[in-house]
Amino acid sequence: MVTNATSLGRSGLFDWLVQRFSALVLLAWIAWVSIGVIAAAEFGYPQWRALFAAVPMQIFSLIAVLSLCAHAWVGVWTVTTDYLNEAHLGKAGTAIRLLTQIACLLLTLSCLIWGARIFWGSG
Repeated sequence: MVTNATSLGRSGLFDWLVQRFSALVLLAWIAWVSIGVIAAAEFGYPQWRALFAAVPMQIFSLIAVLSLCAHAWVGVWTVTTDYLNEAHLGKAGTAIRLLTQIACLLLTLSCLIWGARIFWGSG
C-alpha cells in the first residue's frame, strides 16, 4: 500500500468526505450570516460586531475557518499531486511538489491562526 505523507487522511474516500462535509459547513455558515444581515432592519458595524460577538457565532465561525482550511488543503493536495510530479516536471517534480505543498500548508495554517485571532481576539 502506497501512502503520501502530505495527504490529509491517507485515503481518497476520507479526503473526499472531508471536502464534501467542509463545503456543507461553509454553506451553512454563509447562509446563517446572510440571514442575519438580511433579517436586520438596519445593519451597520454595531450590528455586525454584535452578530459576531455572540459565543455560538464565534464557535460556528471558527468551525467554518477550520472547514475552509481543510477544504483548501484537500484541493491543493489533489492538484499538486496530479500536476506537480515527475511525469509533468521531470526529476525535480517531487521536490517542486513538496515545496509547493509546504508553502501552501504554511499559508493555510497562517490563515487558520489569523481567523482564530479575528473571532477570538480581544476586541
